[in-house]
Amino acid sequence: MVCRIEAALKPGVRDARGERIKREIEHFLHLPVEQVRTVDVYTVDADLTPDELAQAAAGPFSDPVIQVWSIDSPLGTELDFAVEVGFRPGVTDNVGRTAREAVEYLTGRSFSAGEGVYYAVQYLISGDLSMEQVEKIATGLLCNTLIQRYTVLSSADFSSRGGFPAYVPKVQVEVKVEVKEIDLEVSDEELMRISKDGVLALTLDEMQIIQAHYRNPQVLAERQKMGLGTKPTDVELECLAQTWSEHCKHKIFAGTVQYEDENGNRQEIRSLFKSFIQRTTKDVREKLGDKDFCLSVFKDNAGVIKFNDQHSLVFKVETHNSPSALDPYGGALTGIVGVNRDPFGTGQGSKLIFNTDVF
Repeated sequence: MVCRIEAALKPGVRDARGERIKREIEHFLHLPVEQVRTVDVYTVDADLTPDELAQAAAGPFSDPVIQVWSIDSPLGTELDFAVEVGFRPGVTDNVGRTAREAVEYLTGRSFSAGEGVYYAVQYLISGDLSMEQVEKIATGLLCNTLIQRYTVLSSADFSSRGGFPAYVPKVQVEVKVEVKEIDLEVSDEELMRISKDGVLALTLDEMQIIQAHYRNPQVLAERQKMGLGTKPTDVELECLAQTWSEHCKHKIFAGTVQYEDENGNRQEIRSLFKSFIQRTTKDVREKLGDKDFCLSVFKDNAGVIKFNDQHSLVFKVETHNSPSALDPYGGALTGIVGVNRDPFGTGQGSKLIFNTDVF
């Protein structure tokens, strides 16, 4: 049985979250808004009794001091438009997961496979706005459309439909695993097409190296022994492309660069990293002699310098890979994760004290 539990602040209770949204709409989108009130929405897809649903609504899903709740009945009253925002199917829903655990604790039994609780936020907006302007608010401020979904209803539609319908964001796809064998006995042009179509980002030289590997009689004999075909699978090519990617391999920093300055002077640089970063650090440390304060450089997950006689300072800089345009899953932010993870894993572990505000 699927039902909606809504929890909203009681009349007269200040809605700080709604006030913040109102300010942001006015400041960032320059649209006239009189009021924004918010409602927490829990869509429960589980075999629960009416009493259990009421206990969940009155207990973990709401605060009886400042909130009211309802089951399958909208709480929104004063509004010109309503916008409801929730996660897309398959995206991590931390509030929904916690809500599920709370219901399991409350009822004393675990949810069965396929059952769950899904969280959304409803924004009740009052103001002289058009549907187009509210769509702009939804997509420009309230909803990250890469990982979230939204629905907009006018006041008239909200009343006639009895609010928003219960929606369960389950992944509705039939998964069929298909492994393809890729023929590499092709022309150079075809090799580059394979690289492009597979989004492998491999150069012709790299594709030819892979091609030569799968021609090697020893490799073919070993593959036969393992029950593998003579051709690589799409999974194998993907693994090689990932391992040889700029992110993993640092080909630009590690490669050989032919450099020519404005005067025509040519220089071959074998590894920018080793020549200009590692060697420079080594030269500075040698000049410092006994005053060298570096304790661990280019060895562990982060750099360590001496701070005083009791403490050392561990520092890690993340240079890239903080998704700015894409959000592959909720909470993905490799940059922040990396700069926190690596000091934790340096030496016997460090104690984090702050993050810098840039990479």
